[in-house]
Amino acid sequence: MKLKEVVPLGRTCTEYRAMFSLNEADLNKKILDCGGGPSSFNYEMKVQNKEVITIDPIYQFSREDIKKRIEETFDDVMAQGKANKDDYIWKNIKTVEELAETRISAMKTFLNDFETGKKEKRYITAELPDLPLKNGEFDLALSSHFLFLYSDLLSLDFHVKAVDEMLRVADEVRIFPLLDLSTNKSHHVEEIVKIFKEKEMQVSIETVDYEFQRGGNQLMRICKN
Repeated sequence: MKLKEVVPLGRTCTEYRAMFSLNEADLNKKILDCGGGPSSFNYEMKVQNKEVITIDPIYQFSREDIKKRIEETFDDVMAQGKANKDDYIWKNIKTVEELAETRISAMKTFLNDFETGKKEKRYITAELPDLPLKNGEFDLALSSHFLFLYSDLLSLDFHVKAVDEMLRVADEVRIFPLLDLSTNKSHHVEEIVKIFKEKEMQVSIETVDYEFQRGGNQLMRICKN
């Protein structure tokens, strides 16, 4: 990974709860966050005495390098959001200004926690589809804005291997959203449903109380029988 190719964006615990339809029982599970980047979910859960491990290849870099990359990209990301604001649903986040505040707050919280979190092994440098984790180590694995989103770059085979790997380490997988970068439903969705039903998994697509990308209000849940 080259850091100059990364556009870091952090999301909050409130967003995670809505995106993944996490109830109180879910929050008490051992959770793996795949590709969490500079989100504040891990820290916000830690201060509630909850157990979350977050993996991302960006964690190979130093706090200062990640901070610098955030500063290099943030204004452009927000400018694009403002220019294309009609493409988004301003429900959970009401304005471009609130979006900026939410993202900055999440990423500042992450940066303040990063070095401690690495020492505590809450932030681990890794990426799908190869996780340096034990079989059945987690109750729940989450993937936000990675699988399905980059469907034109990541093959169906990659998606199958990634979901298989998450199911190796966790009893349940939730993926959000089901859209690609063009805000169309990913062409991998139906194939993944079919493949994992054939593997005798419980697979469902559920509407959640979160929508920012237009039409991006569904998650996929895959559970071991």
